[in-house]
Amino acid sequence: MRTLIKSTLLLLFLMPMSFFAQSTLSGTITERDTGMPIPGANVIVKGTTNGTTTDFDGNYTITGLNMDDVIVFSYIGFATQEVNYTGQDRVNIEMAPDAAVLDEIVVVGYGAIRKKDATGAVTQVSTEDFNKGSVVTASQLITGKIAGVNVTSGGGAPGEGQNIVIRGQGSLSLNSSPLIVVDGVPIDNNNVGGSRNVLDFINPNDIESMTVLKDASSTAIYGSRAANGVIMITTKKGKGLAFKFNYSAATTVYEPTDFVDMLDADQFRDLINNIGNDAAVNRLGTSNTDWQDEIYATAFGTEHNFSTTGNIGTFMPVRASVGYTDQDGILKGDNFTRTTASLNLRPSFLDGQLKVELNGRGMYTENSFANRDAIGASVDFDPTQSIYDENSPFGGYFTWLNSDGVKNNLSPTNPVALINLKDDTAEVRRFIGNAKVDYELPFLPELTATVNLGLDKTNSHGRTRTSIEMPSSDLDWNGANTRYTNDASNELFDAYLTYEKDLGNNSINAVAGYSYQKFENENYNYDSEAREDGNDYEFIDKWRSVLLSYFGRVNFNHDDKYLFTATLRADASSKLNPDDRWGYFPSVAAAWNLHNEEFFKDSATFDELKLRVGYGEIGNVNGLGDYNFLTKYTGSRSNATYQFGSGYFQTYRPEEFNEDLRWEVGKTVNIGLDYSILNNRISGSLNAYLKKTEDLISFVTVDPFTNFSNGIDKNIGDMENKGIEFDINIVPVKSKDLTWSIGYNISYNENEITNLPDQVEVGGINGGTGNNIQLHKEGYTPFSYWVYKQVYNEAGNPIEGAYVDRNGDNLINDEDRYLYNDPYADIMMGLNTNLNYKSWDLAIVTRANIGNYAYNNMASSKTYELRATENSILTNLHSDYYNTRFQSLTETNLQSDYYVQEASFFKLDNITLGYTLPEFVGQSTLRIYGSAQNVATITDYDGLDPEIDGGIDNNFYPRPRSFAVGVNLNF
Repeated sequence: MRTLIKSTLLLLFLMPMSFFAQSTLSGTITERDTGMPIPGANVIVKGTTNGTTTDFDGNYTITGLNMDDVIVFSYIGFATQEVNYTGQDRVNIEMAPDAAVLDEIVVVGYGAIRKKDATGAVTQVSTEDFNKGSVVTASQLITGKIAGVNVTSGGGAPGEGQNIVIRGQGSLSLNSSPLIVVDGVPIDNNNVGGSRNVLDFINPNDIESMTVLKDASSTAIYGSRAANGVIMITTKKGKGLAFKFNYSAATTVYEPTDFVDMLDADQFRDLINNIGNDAAVNRLGTSNTDWQDEIYATAFGTEHNFSTTGNIGTFMPVRASVGYTDQDGILKGDNFTRTTASLNLRPSFLDGQLKVELNGRGMYTENSFANRDAIGASVDFDPTQSIYDENSPFGGYFTWLNSDGVKNNLSPTNPVALINLKDDTAEVRRFIGNAKVDYELPFLPELTATVNLGLDKTNSHGRTRTSIEMPSSDLDWNGANTRYTNDASNELFDAYLTYEKDLGNNSINAVAGYSYQKFENENYNYDSEAREDGNDYEFIDKWRSVLLSYFGRVNFNHDDKYLFTATLRADASSKLNPDDRWGYFPSVAAAWNLHNEEFFKDSATFDELKLRVGYGEIGNVNGLGDYNFLTKYTGSRSNATYQFGSGYFQTYRPEEFNEDLRWEVGKTVNIGLDYSILNNRISGSLNAYLKKTEDLISFVTVDPFTNFSNGIDKNIGDMENKGIEFDINIVPVKSKDLTWSIGYNISYNENEITNLPDQVEVGGINGGTGNNIQLHKEGYTPFSYWVYKQVYNEAGNPIEGAYVDRNGDNLINDEDRYLYNDPYADIMMGLNTNLNYKSWDLAIVTRANIGNYAYNNMASSKTYELRATENSILTNLHSDYYNTRFQSLTETNLQSDYYVQEASFFKLDNITLGYTLPEFVGQSTLRIYGSAQNVATITDYDGLDPEIDGGIDNNFYPRPRSFAVGVNLNF
């Protein structure tokens, strides 16, 4: 008995000793690159449930450790680390960003998913991959970066808008631009008066990532607004506990690169002396004026950005920023000035069950719009004349006068006068913000309720003042004054439930919700000249449209091998009549993670190999006018009345209408393959798609007396769009001191109108009256060029008036015109590379388009000989006159296929070289860089620039070459 008692006492004594053998470990987890603490990082004993997370200072303490335990440190976006426990008291961890992990989470409609779980065609470009250099608008960040996404600027003006097209033209007359969603708020794609670009409101330095949803299975959750794809913009958010700051600044010089090739003064004198009569020769001046050189100049720009990120207290991450951009244009008098401010708050309550996100950003821009009429006038004006004439009644500017002593009505206006005597300015104020609340229901933690309230509010004021000294053909000219205001609002209410549940080898994510979006616009215009003429001089235009929607989506994952997605969106648009207002847009998609199958598990080659297939339907009424299904009435001018008896009354006339308008519907099939091999050293995707759009809306002529106009918007046809996309990212070298990455993408796209009862003329050009150069016709690409086939002489020069009689009836008329090429590239490519060596970094971005054609309207309308001396003035000619020797301007000359020229190109878009001082002052880092943009263009196109949106080269604002130097300070 005594022995038993002793044994029991010894056992009781040893038991607490065994507990004391389990130890405690503490430490701090920080970001390797910034030194900032990482709150919420996971610290877990491998193979157990024993673990903890770091606090807001990055500190952790974990107890119950045994010798030789393996401690796993992990946090999303960073590489996981493992440490063997051998009795240490403290282990501090510096976590390095993991590019593979960062790419795993992508933002989609009403949520976010792991990229490896995506079943649709989704591409994300984040901060590290954005285009560098002088970037003014958000769309410039992804130019050339994503297969199938074409970003084309409208010209070289400061802050100029970009036309973004995903997978080719989506419609004949409606808007083909993608839906832009900023932090969950879909914005209106329409510019307000006084604004240059719908994306001017957001500072590119505030953007964290841009995700492009390309196929219907990924965009269907946004329904009709996503007919042409979706671009999800996610802005930077607050993180870390201690506040960190960033300041960046840049100075940019913009240089004109090329001018339209017109005759110089000596060439023009020789021409007039050879072809002109005495009166024409006597009109020659004695100057040598390069009018294009007079209206363009070297321009300068500056940019400043300041931001801070950190945490208020212990529960509210915050980020705030301000930015200022001041950019001149190379066209004299052009200026774009923008001031931005943003604030993001992300407090959480109830132990993280209630999460709130508040985003607000404001923008104020001041625009001085240079008079773009000077672009056309500078190529027309006689180069032998001087800028000034002391005898001119118009401020001393040389002007072609008629017998009444006013400007010849058929003559161009002095380009310098156009620049100096017209003042066109505007201010735009815009606020976009949202408040999003996520609440995990306590009785069912797998279910989250979300409410998102958004507001996009814009106000603009503009005015145009034209001096009394501006050359004019008006005998009573005394200057002009117009002004306008615009108020636009976009209000959003989203409410939805998200259910997410792990079921062993299966997981499910389901979303169901309701959305309401209202757009309102009010315009006011005043015209002083109309007032002087006794006409109506004040105009007010108001409109409102509403989109009401219900949506649902289910994602199902079986064993990380088989993925399924089903989506349904129901949209009702006030743009359509009540009987056709509702549209139902479903999609289904599936994916197979081949790399998780047994036959791949032993392979060390593949990190990812996923096969995807999807089908979806999307509607479109974007860009359709409001209330087109109703008969609307327009009042006559106040001075245009009709007599009834002894009284005079203002009349009202009905406008065209179509009560049968319905949704355009695009049906898309997409097959894709995502791959990643050799520890993510090589990755990318391959996609093939076929989209069939039915019930295309276009403006067409109708039979007399069947409507109140000779043309209406109507659902008239079908179109097919198909293509292949491939992109690959390679990291050939990755070491401590040297990293080299290469990104390449290529896409092929083909559009064809498959059903169109009546051909539709489009593409108006200069020269003559009412001439069109493009045509919509069944069996051809939209906007194909409709031209005559030119006949050439033995020297290879075109013969004036000689065209192929294609139908053999011995007549040259419209029956002999044919469709010859189109403005859209068959193949688009992007190639970029990034090289980092120790503290040096180098980025190069290039692009190429193959198979696009442009109509050179600058040459076609300015090469005929009679132009030089007609109308009792002298007018310059395009240098192509030496090739054609055309004598007069005719419709057939304008419509010759000679002027449709191949415009394939290779562009070296950007070169940026930087150097980083890692310990500039204390822990701060300073990066100094230099950048060049629009460096070089290789093309056979004879015009000013081969990249012309819409394909008609006419009075194009030249894109400048720019050189920037800048600094970026983190402290």
